[in-house]
Amino acid sequence: MMIRKERTILVVGDRVLIRLENESDRTPHGLFLPPGVADREKIQTGHIIKVGPGYPIPNPNYNDDEPWAPQRDLLRYMPLQAQEGDYALFLRNEAIEVEYDEERYVIVPHPAILMLVREELHEQS
Repeated sequence: MMIRKERTILVVGDRVLIRLENESDRTPHGLFLPPGVADREKIQTGHIIKVGPGYPIPNPNYNDDEPWAPQRDLLRYMPLQAQEGDYALFLRNEAIEVEYDEERYVIVPHPAILMLVREELHEQS
């Protein structure tokens, strides 16, 4: 029997992990952008890779006065609106840039996301 170790990325709380779009040094009209111009942009886009569990909500039913009572979870979470696979438009200055496995990502708090684009399948009749 062979055991293999795998890494899993877990995003904490109300944070979202976004893979940045391929940044270009040219505008959509073909004009060259000098280095540093893209870094000054206030808004950026990318695809959501992972989403945290959400906003923590204390469990009102938790009672630690009775040690014999079954253990209950201390926290519950209100899920985030963003989902894995969504395309996000977010505020760049709220993002924290990270590099993992030679790929660039940003970790963004959910309130910094301005817009989501979600592809949904609908059955046609």
